[in-house]
Amino acid sequence: MMRQTRPGKATRRRTAVALAAVGGCVLTVAVAGTATATTGERHGKPRPDYVALGDSYTSGPLIPVQVDANCARSDHNYPSITARERQVASFTDVSCGGATTAEMWRSQGTNGPQLDAVRRDTDLVTLQIGGNDMGFGSIIATCAALSSKDLTGNPCQQYYGASGHDQLTLNILRTAPKVARVLRAVHAKAPHARVVVVGYPDLLPDDGTGCYPTVPFAAKDFPYLRDTGKRLNAMLRAVALLNRADYVDTYGPTVGHDMCKAPADRWIEPLSPTSPAAPAHPNAKGQEAMAKALMKTLDKDAGHR
Repeated sequence: MMRQTRPGKATRRRTAVALAAVGGCVLTVAVAGTATATTGERHGKPRPDYVALGDSYTSGPLIPVQVDANCARSDHNYPSITARERQVASFTDVSCGGATTAEMWRSQGTNGPQLDAVRRDTDLVTLQIGGNDMGFGSIIATCAALSSKDLTGNPCQQYYGASGHDQLTLNILRTAPKVARVLRAVHAKAPHARVVVVGYPDLLPDDGTGCYPTVPFAAKDFPYLRDTGKRLNAMLRAVALLNRADYVDTYGPTVGHDMCKAPADRWIEPLSPTSPAAPAHPNAKGQEAMAKALMKTLDKDAGHR
């Protein structure tokens, strides 16, 4: 492993700019937007009325073409790709940057509650939420800031474990009932809909190696943050199972394409993106990978309907 040196002023300045971009993404004000396809049947099968709910990992910030600047929503995010590929009867995408589970019930800027888009005749609902509830943006900023104190250690893990309990694990556990409440509300509004929870992709190397300064975390914090992401996905899978929803694994299909990889190989952009995407978010290739994972799940019989 190459020796890691203390970051200079230029590196710290670039990191600060990138972190500001992350914060701006997760605090995006929302305005609803929709896309609609033709009605009918596809290959003899009924086309669903599809509603997509979620945060910035769903909306696709900065990925062309942005169809809703306030919500940072792209027409090439995974719900839009899926809707076009499956030629759904109708498609409503109300995903929005900065959304938490609370935005399912409350307005986000000028955008109404996301759950308002779900109706009794909705056939398919996808939900990707929970990252902002556990503090995704602040975690990245905190861990990047702490890395300068001990580049070879695990200052971020020590910080979140200072109380004797890992705070990020507790955040995930506290998010679980919030996601469950959203799923119960979806079922209540659309009792015949197939409901699918979409997990989060692989942000950091699955083998635990680091890539400072591309991703400005301390060496031993990389496996800690990787495991935190896996715990978030494990929670989402369990909550989906317990609430009559399917689960889409987007982590497995994106392993090897994390934000430490070379620009041509990565599907998640680092804090200084080289492809159109928000820092620490999927780029267009990442959205395509999540769409493929979603469609693979949709091709299976619903297990919890």
